[in-house]
Amino acid sequence: MAAKGDMVLAWTTNADLQKKAECGGAVTALLKYALENKIVDAVLTVQKGVDLYDAQPVLITNPDDLNNTAGSLHCGTLLLSKLIKKYLDGANDMKLGVTVKGCDMMGMYELAKRKQINLDNVIMIGVNCGGSVSPALARTMIREKYEVDPNDVKKEEIDKGQFIIETEEGHKGIAMDILEDEGFGRRTNCRRCKLKVPRQADLACGNWGVIGDKAGKATFVEVCSQKGADLLTKAEQAGAIATEPAPAKGIEIRGKIEGAMLKLGDKWRAKDFAELGEGQTRLEKIMKETARCIKCYSCIEACPICYCVDCSTKNPALVTPGEIPPNFMFHLIRYAHISDSCVNCGQCEELCPAEIPNALFMHAQQVELEDLFGHKPGVDMTLPVLALVEERAERDRLAKTGSDMIYLNCFNK
Repeated sequence: MAAKGDMVLAWTTNADLQKKAECGGAVTALLKYALENKIVDAVLTVQKGVDLYDAQPVLITNPDDLNNTAGSLHCGTLLLSKLIKKYLDGANDMKLGVTVKGCDMMGMYELAKRKQINLDNVIMIGVNCGGSVSPALARTMIREKYEVDPNDVKKEEIDKGQFIIETEEGHKGIAMDILEDEGFGRRTNCRRCKLKVPRQADLACGNWGVIGDKAGKATFVEVCSQKGADLLTKAEQAGAIATEPAPAKGIEIRGKIEGAMLKLGDKWRAKDFAELGEGQTRLEKIMKETARCIKCYSCIEACPICYCVDCSTKNPALVTPGEIPPNFMFHLIRYAHISDSCVNCGQCEELCPAEIPNALFMHAQQVELEDLFGHKPGVDMTLPVLALVEERAERDRLAKTGSDMIYLNCFNK
């Protein structure tokens, strides 16, 4: 019987899945078992589209279709949490299995505390994440740094500090530090990320800590909740997976890898935030960069924190309709709305057609507020500081001026 806190190595017992899956196929096998046995009604995950630079979200109800989702896509930069709110009614009427990176998981917690996702109906299987690479940049990087046609790449991975590609001729890897110092490598928000093992999910899975004869043939699984323990136990008892206790040396190595990734996150935070500057210097830089805004609302559409029907950035009392670029108030409203809850998913920057470094601006503010008030977004159901403001007179005053006080009200919807 699995229990919360257990650490095991797990692998699928399905021979066909073993051939296709990575790291023993435990994640795919667990989701397949859950779907076959009606523990979940559907599985939301990611699969390869036309090539390995094209990650597509997919909702699966046929267990056999899960075999097509096995493996990782480091050039996929999707965020699944907003999709659950937007297209699946927040899992209110269905039981859902979801594979999550750290930022997926954090986005789901932020939406859940705003009553937009029902986590009671969700099983989250977390996967270790060292970061992702923007698809367009990945193609340029492979062509220029690896001197390989991106279309010839059969597989890519991030391992042992390298970005590794596989072609018909073999493997070729370059140290991530070298790539990133030259403007390639992982997305900037991924470099700053300090949630590499999503232990707030029900199970936290990955290849970190798998050693010896099990390397590449098993998944390291941390049991993080009773829900996760129940799924792991039932799947093993049914013969869908096999497990063995994680070796002490593997646990130690797993901790060292995670520690190294966290130190790297500190390094990039210090560098990025220092270049952003402080006070007036920071303000002027943000104003200059956002002056390119075409008001497409892509940042708001993609953000896992933004969901309000009556968005303040569309309030004519605050933002002039049709003004391009919009007045800086447009950005101030958004920053104020999100600043203490940003999960550094990077979607606002990844999808910005004007290439405004929105994620950097937002993340820098979030970290400063976290230092001030101690609130860390996306790791539990604790409300952010601004959600606790309950000044009735201030609400009434803002209502008279045209503000709908959406930020404060959104936690009560």
